[in-house]
Amino acid sequence: MLQLLHIENIAIIERADIEFARGFNALTGETGAGKSIVIDSLGAVLGQRTSRDLIRTGAPKALVSAAFEGVDGSLPALEENGVVPEADGTLLLQRELSADGKNVCRVNGRPITVAQLRAIGTALLNIHGQHEGTALLDETQHLAYLDRFGHMGERLAAYGALYDKMHETQREIDALRMDEAEKARRIDMLRHQIAELERAELHEGEEEALLARRNILRNGEKFIAAVTEADFCMNGGDESGGAVSALRQAEDALRALRAFGDEYAALSDRLEALRSEAYDVAMTVRDKREEFDFSPQELDEVESRVDLLYRLKKKYGGTVGEMLDYLARSKSELDNIEYADDRIAQLQKKLDGQRAEVAKAARALSEARKAAAKTLESEILRELRELDMPKVRFAIDFAEKEPDADGMDTVRFLMSANVGEELKPIHKIASGGELARIMLALKNVFAAQESVMTMVFDEVDTGVSGRAAQRVAEKLARVSREKQVLCVTHLPQLAAMADTHFSVEKGEEGGRTLTRVTELDRAQRARELARLTGGEAVSETMLRGAEELLDAAETFKRSLREANA
Repeated sequence: MLQLLHIENIAIIERADIEFARGFNALTGETGAGKSIVIDSLGAVLGQRTSRDLIRTGAPKALVSAAFEGVDGSLPALEENGVVPEADGTLLLQRELSADGKNVCRVNGRPITVAQLRAIGTALLNIHGQHEGTALLDETQHLAYLDRFGHMGERLAAYGALYDKMHETQREIDALRMDEAEKARRIDMLRHQIAELERAELHEGEEEALLARRNILRNGEKFIAAVTEADFCMNGGDESGGAVSALRQAEDALRALRAFGDEYAALSDRLEALRSEAYDVAMTVRDKREEFDFSPQELDEVESRVDLLYRLKKKYGGTVGEMLDYLARSKSELDNIEYADDRIAQLQKKLDGQRAEVAKAARALSEARKAAAKTLESEILRELRELDMPKVRFAIDFAEKEPDADGMDTVRFLMSANVGEELKPIHKIASGGELARIMLALKNVFAAQESVMTMVFDEVDTGVSGRAAQRVAEKLARVSREKQVLCVTHLPQLAAMADTHFSVEKGEEGGRTLTRVTELDRAQRARELARLTGGEAVSETMLRGAEELLDAAETFKRSLREANA
């Protein structure tokens, strides 16, 4: 559960430490006092998208920390992100927001990304915002609600893989189908390109060799002069010997000294090795001189070939290798077009088989959804009865469509709020208060299936009053027996039911507006409930009514404890 929320420089909260307790925690206060800022702070530390405007005016950065206790280290979100709670189950989430837009996120002091923080935070705490009920009016979201309840993730993924394969086959068929005129134009173009590339007789490494040869041919006189001079120096001429001859004479001279000791023998060996290496170099230089055949005609041919490659590269690729790849692709495309009818027939047969597989998988997915829908209808109705909506009817309507990426089902949530009225789409029937209670029912049903420890409700009492408000309060009290509940509310019935009650107040200090969060004792709670009921002018009658609300809430919670004992 969430044990401590630490806030620094968020909006009008300069600094606050809120120690939440197990069970039902309520936050009340005047409109604009900063209650929703507490929820925004929670959202920030859970990795939700934030704005730099959230940082308190004049502050360079803001910080939110959330300390959780009793965290199960085997939660998939923790294991997938390599996060391990402390030995006592403590987990500290932190997020630092800077005015320059930078975010620093940590879990137990270890840096993580915002995406990782969001994945971990979602597994620990669920926030139901005051405007979230509008999502219930969007019928395109109803299938997602049902799939989430029915744990359809694996089934949907398996179906999606089959659908993607079928869709890819259909794309192949569509690509092969073209009108005859377009087909003829494309064939002519491909044949021309293939012929041009094949005439060029390209081969890998050709361009590099041509450029090297061109460089030599362009510098032919310099090349001849250099190798001729080197040949003369190494091999000599008609009237004088070269370096090789001189080394041989020196080697012969020293050979006679080998008998005078190892030193002279080693010197003789070195000279022999030097003469042998010089001889090899001299022969290589002579070969280069003899094999070089400078021809202006060859230079013209090399220049022409290089120019041809340049022109082809502008059309077909930056290198000879890329042009060869283009040639291979063009041949393949030409074959596909010329034999398109045969290929289409093969693919059509494959597509028919895939359609049958997709239809079978879609049908199985639909049946699983319908089974889950019956259970969801039953649980929603049970929740709604506990929320003072005993006459309401709720149903999940299925309509069949052509299978697409999410299956063959179009799903709508229908309801009838009053006896004798037919089932209609929720957005045509539900009032604000009814919508809030239906959303609360959905949340409770989903939460019962999830490992999330803490549920946050931001003004779920919108449009609710009287007996319905009392039922919502009792429902949250029941939920808080299993999970920690945090609730921002304006209703005295909900605040009275809380196990721990916080007041959020706005004030001024040093010419700046700031917000304080204070835990209330029994007497303070009574005064706050009286304020919620009648405004600032709190009378003794209002105080007595508040005390009665607190007593009634204690009686109800005691009955819950006894029932669970």
